[in-house]
Amino acid sequence: MQKIVLLGDEAIAQGAIDAGVSAVYAYPGTPSTEITEYVMRSKEHKNGDVVATWTSNEKTAFEASIGVSYAGKRTMVCMKHVGMNVAADAFMNSPITGVNGGLVVVSADDPSMHSSQNEQDSRYYGKFAQIPVLEPVNQQQAYDMMAYAFDMSERLNVPVLMRITTRLAHSRADVHTGAKRAQNEMKLPKDPRQFVLLPGIARKQYKMLLDDMPKQLKESEQAGFNRYLDGEDKSLGILTTGIAYNYLMENFPDGIKHPVLSIAQYPLPLDMLRKLYDECDSILVAEEGYPIVEEQLRGALDNGKKIMGRLDGTLPRDGELNPNLLALALHLSVPEVNDVPKVVTQRPPALCAGCPHTDSYTALNMVMEEYGSGRVFSDIGCYTLAALEPLQSINSCVDMGASITMARGAADAGIVPAVAVIGDSTFTHSGMTGLLDAVNAKAPITVLILDNGTTGMTGGQHSQATGKIEQICKGLGVEEEHIKIINPIKKYHMENVKVIQDELHYNGVSVVIPRRECVITLTARLRANKAKKQK
Repeated sequence: MQKIVLLGDEAIAQGAIDAGVSAVYAYPGTPSTEITEYVMRSKEHKNGDVVATWTSNEKTAFEASIGVSYAGKRTMVCMKHVGMNVAADAFMNSPITGVNGGLVVVSADDPSMHSSQNEQDSRYYGKFAQIPVLEPVNQQQAYDMMAYAFDMSERLNVPVLMRITTRLAHSRADVHTGAKRAQNEMKLPKDPRQFVLLPGIARKQYKMLLDDMPKQLKESEQAGFNRYLDGEDKSLGILTTGIAYNYLMENFPDGIKHPVLSIAQYPLPLDMLRKLYDECDSILVAEEGYPIVEEQLRGALDNGKKIMGRLDGTLPRDGELNPNLLALALHLSVPEVNDVPKVVTQRPPALCAGCPHTDSYTALNMVMEEYGSGRVFSDIGCYTLAALEPLQSINSCVDMGASITMARGAADAGIVPAVAVIGDSTFTHSGMTGLLDAVNAKAPITVLILDNGTTGMTGGQHSQATGKIEQICKGLGVEEEHIKIINPIKKYHMENVKVIQDELHYNGVSVVIPRRECVITLTARLRANKAKKQK
């Protein structure tokens, strides 16, 4: 055993390595990215013992993990909460196929939307799929849970979902590591039809999943991650989920007098829940995310004991939980926070100095002056910042890949010409199918695929599109003469304007690819090359 300081993400990664994971797949997304990056830096990956790779999207990552599980080995798939939407097809079917080797899904939720477009709570996905959910209280528990999660996955023949939130993912703590387990040997499923979800097979296996639900409950009640802490003052019982326990205890450094039920594993432990409800006059539910436990406690009729939390306004309905919000809910004093000095002004996010996207948008803005505003549909990436001043170039950002399909729909509704702006990594994540739809419909849209050669927004990971964009577009049916590559620098500004203008006049699908390396990865690459020469 050794003690190391780890982010919550890193504790999960190290826990998976020590639990005998054979392969890790992911699409980068804050706050989950550091899990896979940690595995990629590990000696186990560098030695070729553990596969760790970025994929085109979360669905392909999940399906690759199912393939590893099929072969009898342990696998982990990592994503942020909105990535669960992309992976949902495979995710919802995987409890019915079951597993052969342990399969753990890590979803990192982002309450307060620090880098996301919604606050959705992945625990609902776990309940929806009827699989065990783990929600660690701290970094040590995140590490400890990984070995347990793989064991439980193989024991119950289902995937296991671990749900974390931003503060746990991106804060550091001491973690005591344990013994390392050997990887599973490769073995095929005992039932050759286990992964064949024809209706007749799926119905049978779904009944098996339902029959095993009591086993999931027993695990939750006996594993030890859920804890009931008794207290002498039964006027109030407090239920916390995951990291919310820490927020509660920060308000009680000398101990708390009320009973506390700390939930870190689902299904909810009914015996502990019943004990808290029966013994206490009222209940405060402190959970990070949606009021999923609070809703279950209240029930449809809400005619039992007083239940307080996010639904009744005791805690805010949106945003992150924190110690001060809990202090207010418990009628405790909250320390005063010094006002920010007037000299400190808010600085909205902006594209980096020298970013190629700036020059791409500058050219596009000049072209669009002829047509007026409201015609440029964008996507999720660094380039979404063009919605803000000074560029103010784009009119939408909904989900990965929606720029192309929204532009096609807008064109169908009469907005002609319509422009879609999408990044190289987002294009291979979710844009290719939309481009195929547009080609088949011969939609009068122009698609700008901003190719900076990396997945820039999440830290410069490898882009699946590098060196392939033109061939992909041609293969999807875009006419070769309407696939144009431009160099987005000021020197070629007027040439780039002319290219975009010409393609907007074409009555069909055209693709313009502004191509220049991300200034951040370029700087890092030049610095690395200089260091090599100096050795």
